[in-house]
Amino acid sequence: MSRAAFLTLVTLVAGVSTAAADPQADDLTLCRDRQAETQARASACDNLLKTDKLSGKDKAIALSVRGNTLLNKPDYVRAIEVLSMSLDLDPDNVVTLNLRGLAYYRSGKDDLALADYNLALQKRPNYGVPYNNRGVILLRQGALQSALEDFSQSIRLTPKFILGWTNRARVRTLLKDYDGALEDFAEAEKIDPDAPQIAGNRCITYGLMGRFDKALADCNGLIDKQPKNVFAINNRADVYLLKGDLDTALKGYNAALQINPNNIRAHSARGQIYERRKDLAQARADYRAAAYSLTKFDEPDVARARAIAQERLAALTPGGAPSGRRVALVIGNGAYTSVHALPNPPRDAKLIANALKDVGFQTVISVNDLTRDKFFAALKAFAEEAEKADWAMVYYAGHGFEIGGVNYLVPVDAKLAADKDAETQAVALEQVIAAVGAARKMRLVVLDACRDNPFAPAMQRTLSLKLVDKGFSNIEPGAGFMVVYAAKHGETAMDGDGSANSPFATALAREIKQPRVEIRKLFDIVRDDVWAATKHGQQPFTYGSPPGREDFYFVAGK
Repeated sequence: MSRAAFLTLVTLVAGVSTAAADPQADDLTLCRDRQAETQARASACDNLLKTDKLSGKDKAIALSVRGNTLLNKPDYVRAIEVLSMSLDLDPDNVVTLNLRGLAYYRSGKDDLALADYNLALQKRPNYGVPYNNRGVILLRQGALQSALEDFSQSIRLTPKFILGWTNRARVRTLLKDYDGALEDFAEAEKIDPDAPQIAGNRCITYGLMGRFDKALADCNGLIDKQPKNVFAINNRADVYLLKGDLDTALKGYNAALQINPNNIRAHSARGQIYERRKDLAQARADYRAAAYSLTKFDEPDVARARAIAQERLAALTPGGAPSGRRVALVIGNGAYTSVHALPNPPRDAKLIANALKDVGFQTVISVNDLTRDKFFAALKAFAEEAEKADWAMVYYAGHGFEIGGVNYLVPVDAKLAADKDAETQAVALEQVIAAVGAARKMRLVVLDACRDNPFAPAMQRTLSLKLVDKGFSNIEPGAGFMVVYAAKHGETAMDGDGSANSPFATALAREIKQPRVEIRKLFDIVRDDVWAATKHGQQPFTYGSPPGREDFYFVAGK
């Protein structure tokens, strides 16, 4: 479900002054005007901030508007920084507190978000929006009764706020108060009968009530209007699962994954069907695809699906004594069809694959120029190898970048005409993490992919997302994982001179052959080598770490 289904962003409350003749006065009037068009207001506030002549509450307003813009991009780190600056100037601005709470929430920092919402409500008890936003956190945490109370308060204070009604309906559904949920959906329809979250969520309510005809009518009606609405497609499949029609449910989850192969809910639910059918290998594959997260934030539906996948994966993961087996998947994507080709990735992949064979990896799967479907197939096949190994490593060279806070690797057939296409046409880094996740000890992902985004100049911006032209964003892999970037987040890795290998691949292939260099130190050495070779133009970066009680060597030596 889209984040908009749970949260709302609000504009700042401020007075409107009489417009003056000079441009700066006009900008000040527009920046203060909470009724102004969003982009025009943001531009006016930015113009004023550039002059560095604002002070006091006017500067606080301008910073808060800028923070709201960063929140919508989304660029949560900078949003929190800018909104905090605004609050330093005007600590009593409850709208800014609410905005910073949203930024904290979407960063996975629930405690800080709750502190901001609570402070906003302490300062203005009749402010309905923070009640809704606090309720969303409580919903995600499973505190359903407290969430219900907050949504009820939000409705009482802001009765025309549709998300309050639909959010309370969702909680009432989880509490099995189905009649109350239907009443809330009916009130939401009075505000906006075409709001997609009404039919999409009511579909599940009717399904849990056993009123399958009405449930399918809701979901089908929404899908007819929005054929690629994966949330609705998953909900319809959930209804068929409730109905006991496993075949049709499976077709639904397959349809969702055909549109978006990165979808957590579809993988988790499909895994449950395969587990019921005793196809445990496929169940584990789907649970793996849903289990691993690189951030601290999930929407409530995704959080529940991921928790189920993690629980079932742990239950179904085979044990056994350590095997000492090491396996690797090496990918070089260069023959892009919609943007300029990269000559080096296939050469880099060959160099790394040969080096891994030389140091004794028992299985090295080397593949080049993968389309989307072949990319996911390669990851699935490799995950089956990783289940039988102590080490699993993926090396990827090709285009890769961040869009909307998610890191993606780019198949050669991706078109990416719009920012929203990334989740359906590219491979989320979480899926690569899932492929190595089955290994017993060392799980390593190496990304020689922090290159400029060649799709950016022509890419349509439809989601108000932060479109990164360079590199990847920072991540938080779980314990037992290492993710190594050829360049630190937001920077661009060099691709070599067109005939040689990239500086990162050259250093890596050389250093992994050195005996008795523990893996943590090895990547420090690679970082230093690349830093020197590029004359301080590129600095690799490592996230996460392997298990702390054991040393790991590419070449153990004597």
